[in-house]
Amino acid sequence: MLPRQTADGDAAFLPCTGGAVFNTAIAASRLGCPTALFTGLSRDLFGAKLMQALQDSGVATGYAQISDRPTTLAFVELVDGHARYAFYDEATATRMITSQHLPDLESTVTALFFGGISLVVEPCGTAFEALAQREANSKLIMLDPNIRPSFIQDEAAYRARLDRMLAVSDIVKLSDEDLHWLRGSGDLETLAADLLKQGPRFVCITEGAKGARVFAGDFTVRESAVPVQVADTVGAGDTFNAGLLAGLEQPGRLNKDALSSLGEDDIRHALSLAMRSAAITVSRVGANPPLLSEIA
Repeated sequence: MLPRQTADGDAAFLPCTGGAVFNTAIAASRLGCPTALFTGLSRDLFGAKLMQALQDSGVATGYAQISDRPTTLAFVELVDGHARYAFYDEATATRMITSQHLPDLESTVTALFFGGISLVVEPCGTAFEALAQREANSKLIMLDPNIRPSFIQDEAAYRARLDRMLAVSDIVKLSDEDLHWLRGSGDLETLAADLLKQGPRFVCITEGAKGARVFAGDFTVRESAVPVQVADTVGAGDTFNAGLLAGLEQPGRLNKDALSSLGEDDIRHALSLAMRSAAITVSRVGANPPLLSEIA
């Protein structure tokens, strides 16, 4: 629910499709990645909008669990162009996914992406973690917790889940704010190196207008931000994630077997696509990721 004004100047909210992993799925598909979304979708009017948006962007919905439960709502407040969120998530279609709903994945699935508030709450948090654990030996795992402190009720349990998922993730992406929430104060290089010791092959840290860095055990790649006029930051990180995935998928490197041989050039290409894609998203209102044809 994005803030708007009526013609009379009254405050209002515009219902728009969105959500962290939802946005990433749509962005990845628009960037040319064959993409499917496993989530809970409602039969209510909001769920219908979500389903239509996925299908319009070419995201396969065959793994989705359809129910009569309501759709999660996120009300957005913009403060100096940055989004703050109020979530309404009790007993919703996604939240009530359990481990019994986990799909059997087709052999064409080479990578899985996890993140957002679905990792915070139960029972879906346990279900998504179980899926990551189950598939980690054969599929590339990317994690972006996209931490929303105001949504977290059991911080100790959430931190424990993230630690377990970090251990089975190949690529971890965090904003600099997320990194400090997770690991405390300190310079980004030291904190990222600490995360690498937990298991990931790559740790990507975004720093807003300063750009982003990908840390590996033997090299670091940095990409500057693309200068744009910012409309708002809704969906920026989600599009960045999709760009990183698409940048690896384009040369056929988005799979577990390629991880050990990924080098600086592979990461630089993916990071560049991520930054350019996110720049287009922040230049327009709402989570509206670009098509590959729009990328300069």
